[in-house]
Amino acid sequence: MVPAPPPLEGTAGGVRLAIASDLHYAGPLEQARGEDWDLALISNPGQRLLLRCWRHWVWMRHPLHNNPLVETFLEQALQAGCTHAVVNGDYAADTASLGLSDEGTWESARLCLERLRAVFGPRLRLVLGDHELGKLSFFGHYGGLRLASWERATRELALEPAWVWELGRYRLVGITSTLVALPAFRKDMLPEERPEWERLREEHLREVSALWASLAPDQRVILFCHDPTALPFLAELPAVRQYLDRVVLTVIGHLHSPLILWKSRLLSGMPQLRGLGVSVERMSGALQRAAIWRAFRVRLCPSLAGMQIERGGGWVSLELDPTGHKPFLWRLHRLRRSNQGRPGGQGSRGQ
Repeated sequence: MVPAPPPLEGTAGGVRLAIASDLHYAGPLEQARGEDWDLALISNPGQRLLLRCWRHWVWMRHPLHNNPLVETFLEQALQAGCTHAVVNGDYAADTASLGLSDEGTWESARLCLERLRAVFGPRLRLVLGDHELGKLSFFGHYGGLRLASWERATRELALEPAWVWELGRYRLVGITSTLVALPAFRKDMLPEERPEWERLREEHLREVSALWASLAPDQRVILFCHDPTALPFLAELPAVRQYLDRVVLTVIGHLHSPLILWKSRLLSGMPQLRGLGVSVERMSGALQRAAIWRAFRVRLCPSLAGMQIERGGGWVSLELDPTGHKPFLWRLHRLRRSNQGRPGGQGSRGQ
């Protein structure tokens, strides 16, 4: 049993947040499907082989074995004296790529959120990731955005599309990256649902603009945005551009590993690639506009599992001085996993 969080004063006057992303918890329904069930939906044998090799050697060999890592994260976060927590999206394995409209994904996300809320209670903030809402599969054979996923996320799981958390001179802001970057997800939407998605995006952009425009003169912004694809679109908002110099940190997830973030920076400005699958088209389109990431002072919170090629992921502790007199302290805590998905290893200090 994970103990309760320490009292707020347990960080010697500061606030220590535990930050995690891309937990990809798998409940009983998703576990029952098995790890390769979706490969049967791909009729092209070459694409099936390519995806199998990508998962086995590079991405995640055992995508349904992440549940023990969630418990390890919670235990380590409390042992490190974290009093607050932010989880930056992607709570379920989303094996069907349909977001929370799929019963298996819904069950996984519900179980994961119940565990997080049981430990941190009101001192927890949750960001909507792309897998909560759905997205087309790697080659675009199945899946996609569904309004039913949005309804279940916001009403049944009480996930806020945009939120603000005042911690002294720091204003923490959470946004829904899929809505902000909706033009990049045009192919993921059902035609009959597109007008409602576009209405939701306009409403979200107004809400985000209001959060930025109401900044006090001495406040600094820490932004939580699951998918960095949204950042160029966010920079188009006048209120965000006006106060972009107030952003001291943007925490992203989605990329799973610093290795991917490093390559993303290296490939910034590349042309968009078409004809190689919907995922490659979307990712290359994001990289085409990735130069703006630097202005947001981006740092990646890796997934708990990381990538297969590096055999490990982790979580981050962020220590803040609410008076703003001391710089924040970002520390990466490593989690190691074997090929069987068992967690282990020790934390390590980041910058």
